[in-house]
Amino acid sequence: MKQALIKLHIAVFLAGFTGVLGVLITLNEGLIVWYRMTITVVTLFFLLLWRKKLQKVNQQKAIQLMLIGGLIAIHWTFFYGSIKYSNVSIGLVCFASTGLFTALLEPLLTNKKFSWIELILGLISLFGIYLIFHLDTRYRIGIIIGIASSVFAAFFSVFNKRNVATVAPQTMMLYELSGGVLLLTLLMPFYLLKFPTEHLFPSGAEWGWLLVLSWFCTLWAMDLMLQALQKVSAFTQNLSLNLEPVYGILLAFALFHEQKQLQISFYYGFACIALSVLLQMLRVIKKQKH
Repeated sequence: MKQALIKLHIAVFLAGFTGVLGVLITLNEGLIVWYRMTITVVTLFFLLLWRKKLQKVNQQKAIQLMLIGGLIAIHWTFFYGSIKYSNVSIGLVCFASTGLFTALLEPLLTNKKFSWIELILGLISLFGIYLIFHLDTRYRIGIIIGIASSVFAAFFSVFNKRNVATVAPQTMMLYELSGGVLLLTLLMPFYLLKFPTEHLFPSGAEWGWLLVLSWFCTLWAMDLMLQALQKVSAFTQNLSLNLEPVYGILLAFALFHEQKQLQISFYYGFACIALSVLLQMLRVIKKQKH
């Protein structure tokens, strides 16, 4: 369990950079996700082929994994949309409500017993978001999009939990992200018609940021996360991911000086989210000792 938690928190640290990269890359949210997933899929395919670890799965399982990948594609698109309509700090904090939705969905979709404690911890995170939403009206559209993102993230993690025992993590990632690429490719003409953009292709510097986003924040982070999910619950994973705002917000403060844009309500809300993460980590450690 300890090794799984270490892998999980390394993945969370890497994920903390995604929000900042969403600002540095000026493409719209749909194109950012399409490039991110495509680069990751191509890299992972040749990496597994070179290592001779390309695992085949049956057609039914492949379709199932690709459908799950569609959820992560939608989640990422909403996530970057939240950042574009508000800022990195707000978008990352909204992601914290994933714990609440996971606490509700996991018992309904799996054999996991419903936990009132997990629900309460998730509600603490949601209350933190409410403080920001209610007291600072400037970012309400970004907050709504961010909460929608967290719903899809919760579905993704719960369905992933049901497959980690039967498929190798990197193979699962390949099929899921391939499904995400396929979905976005099919939807992209309609998406660009609804949300036109000035440029479709990244600049030279943006290609570099996309490689960082794909190789480190996606390929490596998701591999570690899937390995950790073999040992920890989907709820623990998602609540741990609430630490992502800590790293992302600190980076946003350092690079973009976002602290000048935020009101005191943000810090009250963030304190609630940090409390929920700390309490869940203490629960996991206590269970491990027993």
